[in-house]
Amino acid sequence: MPGFVLSLANKILCAHGGQVQPMVPNPRVKVMGQPVLTQAPTYVVAGCANPPPPANVGPCLIASWITGSVRVKVMGMPVLLQDAQATCVPTGTPVTVIPMPGRVKGM
Repeated sequence: MPGFVLSLANKILCAHGGQVQPMVPNPRVKVMGQPVLTQAPTYVVAGCANPPPPANVGPCLIASWITGSVRVKVMGMPVLLQDAQATCVPTGTPVTVIPMPGRVKGM
């Protein structure tokens, strides 16, 4: 499905409210001055409120993207679209992309 390309300007959250950000953003392609997000790099989660053991499994540490663009790539890596899906480790919960007006559509 086509969707808008994600960039560093998009807000991405884990299920417990932690901010999801790439460790190393791709500086080669930008949308409105912000680097686009690709599927490959590691995404860290900061500020997750999930309680540590024994109450729960602990906070989300990283997010792994399951889906990305099929046709649009940056340096050989699929870009992330607004409908991309990811799970957090070690909790296994999904991430949420906060919708915002997009400028570039991909598939």
